[in-house]
Amino acid sequence: MPVRQWVLSLPYRLRYLLAWDHALARAVLGVYVRVLLGFQRHRARRYAVRDGRSGCVTVIQRFGGGLNLNLHFHTLLFDGVFFAEGKEGALGFRPLPPPTDDEVGVVLARIAARVQRLLKRRGLDPGDADLLQADPVVEESPALAGISGASIQGRIALGPRAGARVWRVGADPDAPWVLSTAPRHAHLAGFDLHANVAMPAADRTRLEQLCRYLLRPAVAQDRLRLLDDGRIALTLKTAWADGTRQLVFEPLELLEKLAALTPRPRINLVLYHGVLAPHSAWRARVVAYDAPAVQAPAAASASADANDAPPAAPPSRHWAWAELMRRAFAHPINCNSRRGGDRARPGYASFPSAVRTGARCRRAPAQLG
Repeated sequence: MPVRQWVLSLPYRLRYLLAWDHALARAVLGVYVRVLLGFQRHRARRYAVRDGRSGCVTVIQRFGGGLNLNLHFHTLLFDGVFFAEGKEGALGFRPLPPPTDDEVGVVLARIAARVQRLLKRRGLDPGDADLLQADPVVEESPALAGISGASIQGRIALGPRAGARVWRVGADPDAPWVLSTAPRHAHLAGFDLHANVAMPAADRTRLEQLCRYLLRPAVAQDRLRLLDDGRIALTLKTAWADGTRQLVFEPLELLEKLAALTPRPRINLVLYHGVLAPHSAWRARVVAYDAPAVQAPAAASASADANDAPPAAPPSRHWAWAELMRRAFAHPINCNSRRGGDRARPGYASFPSAVRTGARCRRAPAQLG
C-alpha cells in the first residue's frame, strides 16, 4: 500500500507535560489520529467511497537531534482508504492524491483547536496563570522536572554549569532563525505538521528504511567522540540553521540528557489506529490484503502413491529470531540455540560471541544486560 509519513511536533509546554504523563500523551495522540483518519475519510467521499477507512501506526519519539527532550509523533498513514465491496466482505483499496499545502494547514488547525479543548477539559489550560505556577511533575519528581525542563530548552540542569546553554561547535550567534518552508508543511502556535515524505505502493525496501528511521535510538554510537579533556562531543547529523555542527557535554551533562529521554517503565511507544488497531474488525483482512491465498494441505488419504512428494508447508509470514538479529546487527547470529532456538549452522555465530566480536572492532567492553 502507498504510505505517507505525518510528523506532528508540539509546543514546549505541551512536550514537558506529555513527557511525564503518558496517559495525556495517548489522549493527545488520539486527537491527532482522529483528525487524520477523518481527513482521509472525507477526501474519499469525493471519489464516491462512502465508508472508506484508513489506518496508521505511530511511533512516539522523545528525542531531538541534539539529545534534547522533544516528544513528537511520527505516523505512517495509508495514502488511501479501504472499503467493502460486494456481499462477501471483500475489501478494496482506493488510493488518494497527495494532500495540498492548504489541506495540511487545515489539518493542523483542527489538531491545535481540539488539543486546546482537550487540555481545558482536563484543567490544563496553558493560558491559565495559576496552572503555570502549579506543576504536577515537580510535585512527584522535582529532580526529573528540572532535568526535563532544561533538556527541552537546550540548557544544563545539574553541575556547575546549571542554567547555561549546551556548548556548541560551529555556531554563528548572529545567524537568523529561519522556519522551514518545505511543501506540505504547516506551523501554528507551536504546533508543527509535516507530510511531504511518502512511499509508493509495493516499495517495501523504502518502507522498511522509513520504519527503521522511526524506530532508531536517540543517538548513534559513531556520532559520539571522547575528547582529550574528558568531555564528550556529539556530531549532529546535519548542521543547524545557526551553523552548529557539534554539541559538547561534560560526562554528568550527557547522563542528564539521557535520563530525560528515558521513558517511564511499562509504556508503549508504538501504537496502531484505524483499520490496523488491534480490535478493528477489518484488521485481519487488511493485513492479508492482496496476499496470495495459502493452499490448504491435502488430506493424508490423497497421497496413496509412495512416490508422491509430501506437500510443501505454506510459507510463514513471521521472521525467525536468528534472522531478525542478523538484520539488526548485520551479522549471522544463532539465537539461543541451547534453549530450543535455531540450531547452529555453518557461518553463524552465537549471540554473545557476535557481541564480543563487534566490541573488539570498536575497542569497547562487551556487556549484556
